[in-house]
Amino acid sequence: MEKLYIHILVESLEKKIRILDGIISANQEQREGLEDPNLDPDDFDKTVEKKAEYIDQLDQLDKGFEELFARVREELNTNREKYKAEIQTMQGQIRKITDKSLVIERQETQNKELMEKKFAAVRSQAREVRKSQKIVNQYYKSMMKNSMSDPQFMDNKK
Repeated sequence: MEKLYIHILVESLEKKIRILDGIISANQEQREGLEDPNLDPDDFDKTVEKKAEYIDQLDQLDKGFEELFARVREELNTNREKYKAEIQTMQGQIRKITDKSLVIERQETQNKELMEKKFAAVRSQAREVRKSQKIVNQYYKSMMKNSMSDPQFMDNKK
């Protein structure tokens, strides 16, 4: 029975690696979108939603892994030699997971910086549009005043 649990732990770590690969891919898509000046907000939202799904899956995997590991921890500690190959496999997977987590952290930092630049540019454009609109309105008002002036030649005889 313990052997089955350990096999499930190994599979869980493999699945976690695949999910982390998915997050890395989604981060790359997000980066490309942020670098695109014609970014469609809906496409950006889809990428964010995809990453949220991956994160939910990771949370579920982590909870299951912790519960299962709690069941077999003592068996692994007392019979290290018996499960040596499985322990080494899990250690290698954990190293891969750590490396991928670092890559994701770096990508997230870079994407955050790109997003801040993108939002700053959008705010600047909005400010320019409001400024241009204000100038147009002032011009329109001043032209309306000029065209609505009192008649210059008026006969005041009765």
